[in-house]
Amino acid sequence: MIASARDGYWSKQEGQLIVVTTENVTGHRTVRMLGQCFGVVVRSRGLGGNLVAALRSIVGGEIHEYTQMLEEARRHALDRLVQNASAMGANAILMMRFDSAEIGNTMSEIVAYGTAAVIEPVS
Repeated sequence: MIASARDGYWSKQEGQLIVVTTENVTGHRTVRMLGQCFGVVVRSRGLGGNLVAALRSIVGGEIHEYTQMLEEARRHALDRLVQNASAMGANAILMMRFDSAEIGNTMSEIVAYGTAAVIEPVS
């Protein structure tokens, strides 16, 4: 089971999975590339949240309801990415990125993606 992220490491029962935005992990060598992996989340605010956000957009400034929703969606997409990479047998995700899109006027899609890999410390 995946625990919360801390310093780019996700705890697993049998070890740790490293997630980096770079092509390599300092002090490690890539043993095997397992392929692309991703985690997708589609979220929508409820009617009440959309009304509050619409009222805030009239005044201007940050719309906290949407910021909170997107931050939570990114965390969930990243958790799903880690779960998928773990299922592939990876102990690292290289070149991790986020992407987002709007679906209709009420939904947001967040995708976390990267390359699942097996790495080992350099001796």
